[in-house]
Amino acid sequence: MRENRLRTLFAQQQLALSGWVSMGNALLAEVIAHSGYDAVTVDLQHGPFSIDAALPMLQAISSTPAVPLVRCSENSLGEINKLLDAGAYGVICPLINTAADAERFVRACHYSPRGGRSYGPARGFLYGGADYFTHANATILTLAMIETREGYANAEAILLTPDLDGIFIGPSDLAIELGLAPDAYDDVRLNEAIDHLLALARKLGKYVGIFAGTMEMAQRMKGIGMDLVVPGTDIQQIKAEGARRVGALR
Repeated sequence: MRENRLRTLFAQQQLALSGWVSMGNALLAEVIAHSGYDAVTVDLQHGPFSIDAALPMLQAISSTPAVPLVRCSENSLGEINKLLDAGAYGVICPLINTAADAERFVRACHYSPRGGRSYGPARGFLYGGADYFTHANATILTLAMIETREGYANAEAILLTPDLDGIFIGPSDLAIELGLAPDAYDDVRLNEAIDHLLALARKLGKYVGIFAGTMEMAQRMKGIGMDLVVPGTDIQQIKAEGARRVGALR
């Protein structure tokens, strides 16, 4: 089966960077994937598109060296099965608040006997290879989002879920839950929570990723040893670069 390069980078304790596509456009996904990222995440939670649009985006990403990831819209066996069958090599699942949520998520991503994923990896064979079924359980990456007070309080139990690879921190929602503004990325309370989650994951041998709302935050997350950093969405980057060019010419 095709290597999941993120697992290789994590094992080597090297930082991985993921692009983030929130517009339902395959060409844009391909452009982002050609920008040097180790992975590109197709966002079905906040992106205004469905699985039908996600498929060509995953195909576009797969034409590049970047690992195709998805953020599913919810902790749904049906949706996660379809995204994995479409060739996603990892799933970020939002709003994991309890160990039971994490277990349900892991089961959706794994074939029996570990999980309840149904067999039918149509495009999985094309991207992963003829031996997809044999190695899928050990190759697909599972990251549970911690972004609520409840999830934060239950983080250790979530991380102890067998075969869960790690967590992905949603800093804006976590900030809101802490009574802060969604962009309070420099606030000490948010950063103490992030540090706690990172230390907890390290103790338990799990991976940690995070969305960084600013480049300053991305650099800080790199500095503290995050495994996976997303330095903004496609929309944020297009807007920022457009504003920079316009400003330079005014």
